[in-house]
Amino acid sequence: MKVGIFGGTFDPIHYGHLVAAEEARAILGLEQVMIAPAGQPPHKTDRPITPPEHRVAMVQLAISSNPYFVLSRVDLDRPGPHYSVDMVTRLRREMGPGEMFLIVGMDSLMEMPSWHECERLMGLCYIVGVNRPGYTYDLAPLEKAVPGISAHIRVLEAPQLEISSHELQERVRRGLPIKYQVPEAVEEYIQRHKLYASLSAVSTSV
Repeated sequence: MKVGIFGGTFDPIHYGHLVAAEEARAILGLEQVMIAPAGQPPHKTDRPITPPEHRVAMVQLAISSNPYFVLSRVDLDRPGPHYSVDMVTRLRREMGPGEMFLIVGMDSLMEMPSWHECERLMGLCYIVGVNRPGYTYDLAPLEKAVPGISAHIRVLEAPQLEISSHELQERVRRGLPIKYQVPEAVEEYIQRHKLYASLSAVSTSV
């Protein structure tokens, strides 16, 4: 079995996330992609994160039409700190034999030598780096920092959508539309629960 793991805060999940996950599924021949909302990422302790129940609900709405995508609470239903190696270790134990692919952005991949126990992570799964708009990369520094890491990396050139969760949050705060950047059901959920907006609800105008 070939399984992908796509983790992130998904605050909110948007079409850029979904396109990257679907491209990885198709190109790598994955039988399943686990979409795993993060608990409290160690690198984001300085910023507020929307409560898990909202982020989980938005993920469920976003992936409902794709039979290959499944929600995983593996990073939510365990104590912190929430390191990727611990998440993959638990999933590897549950899955048993098979290939596992951890899907990340290229900017995150380039920071892999600083990840918690990255050498152990290399032995558990392949790392799939999804290239982002305008981002150039060089794997040589990674190989120098962690010899042998290149054999565990797959680089994926996915369709480029310049959407970020942080920018979506800011658009909501400013009363600007996010239509066509997130699934319609996610947009409606954000509006209904008044997420990200302190003074104004999300605009749905075109």
